[in-house]
Amino acid sequence: MSVTRQGMDGFAVQLMVVLCSLWGLQQVAIKLAAPDMAPLLQVGLRSVLAALLVALFMLWRRQPWQPGDGTLRAGALVGLLFALEFLFIAEALVRTSAAHMVVLLYTAPIFAALGLHLWLPGERLRRLQWLGILIAFAGILLAFGGGALGQRISAQVLLGDFFALLAGLFWGATTVAVRCTRLAEAVPAKTLLYQLLGAACLVLPAWLGGQVATAHLTPVVWGSLLFQGVIVSFVSYLTWFWLLRRYLASRLGVFSFMTPLFGVLFGVWLLDERVDLFFVAGGALVLLGISLVSAEAWWRRLLGR
Repeated sequence: MSVTRQGMDGFAVQLMVVLCSLWGLQQVAIKLAAPDMAPLLQVGLRSVLAALLVALFMLWRRQPWQPGDGTLRAGALVGLLFALEFLFIAEALVRTSAAHMVVLLYTAPIFAALGLHLWLPGERLRRLQWLGILIAFAGILLAFGGGALGQRISAQVLLGDFFALLAGLFWGATTVAVRCTRLAEAVPAKTLLYQLLGAACLVLPAWLGGQVATAHLTPVVWGSLLFQGVIVSFVSYLTWFWLLRRYLASRLGVFSFMTPLFGVLFGVWLLDERVDLFFVAGGALVLLGISLVSAEAWWRRLLGR
């Protein structure tokens, strides 16, 4: 029996503002704790914690979690893609700012739209969406090239920005993999569990690289791990899936564009990060392009008025 999804109401708007602020704070929290624990190790440990919580949640709700339903191969794929996404997030945060990280990471809808255009006939891009892709990539070129030509960005920061863009690419690829495999019909918690188990494997390279021995469990590190593992990776993701089951995804997607804005604000406030005019202008173009791709129907209604 299909569920009729409704438009946004006051409760959904407030909940989306809270979720976007949490997601924007996530990269800032990782970088804030980075002096005492490497970002790669943080990502691995928080994924272990979140995977345990999701597994317990599924047992409590009596949801099927065994891979015998034909989702194992697809689950392994999305777990690998999710791990690669957070591997590049961790490496990017070592080199670039959290503000750069969160804006470039949220190019993921662009890559997802391109992948779905190729793989699913029902997801063909419209002209307005192609315009959004061109605008977004123009913004990326401005954010990258403008600062480099002005000699304001070091090679390490540019490399970190490139890693952040790769993280967005793998996030988009994860979305395509979920939509085009058996996971499209699986319960959301099971898909999330596959992803978290993949990211949990990042503890191994962190351990082999000696990052465990140099970690210090300070209050900031504990706060960051609990925030990422419990609040973000468990509570906020399950809340997001709950919203998707009750409200129109296109309306929710419009509000999700607040996340990079919160990320930039938190980076400036908590980490004293600075963003130059090239990045501000490029970031604005990226967000405009993403909104044209992800909320094309909303833009058509707005322009039609």
